Amino acid sequence: MALGRGYAGQDCSMARALEVVGERWTLLVLRDCFYGVRRFGDFHAHLDIPRAVLADRLKALVSVGVVERHPHITGVEVDYVLTERGADLWPMVFSLAQWGERWLAPQGARRLFSHAVCDTDIDAGGECPACGVVPPPADLTVRQGPGADPTLRDDRVSVVLRGGPHRLMTDLFPEPARTGPAGS
Repeated sequence: MALGRGYAGQDCSMARALEVVGERWTLLVLRDCFYGVRRFGDFHAHLDIPRAVLADRLKALVSVGVVERHPHITGVEVDYVLTERGADLWPMVFSLAQWGERWLAPQGARRLFSHAVCDTDIDAGGECPACGVVPPPADLTVRQGPGADPTLRDDRVSVVLRGGPHRLMTDLFPEPARTGPAGS
């Protein structure tokens, strides 16, 4: 007997949340959104996800208001950007990653997160020990940790994330400023 795809008979907020984030790959797509991945091709290359599955996950996240589609500066591509509703998923995404770091990363943390305001690493609960606050994701930077394997991936997302601290929720690949002719 095949498993059903929904939780319609459940009177539970967790079941409703799983309707949004419970499909395979969805949490990794969200993680990459927090890292600043915005374009379909970058999600595809970084996650090694089938194109049809990625399209389905992004469409579902857009339909529930977790991600919005924005026209890219080139006018050809689309950027996928977290909404306020999507940004509110950060504590869950961070907690799940921290569980993985604690129990499944024997060489140490693969990613470290710091409070950008004071450059202090946040603790496993997401709090900045120096400030005593739980910073929102836009106030955090991510960098490679001691348990990261820099030889594992060579897609452009991995290369940028290896290169040094990066502010969460900012585009990993911002377009250079366009300038007009001299004197304009």
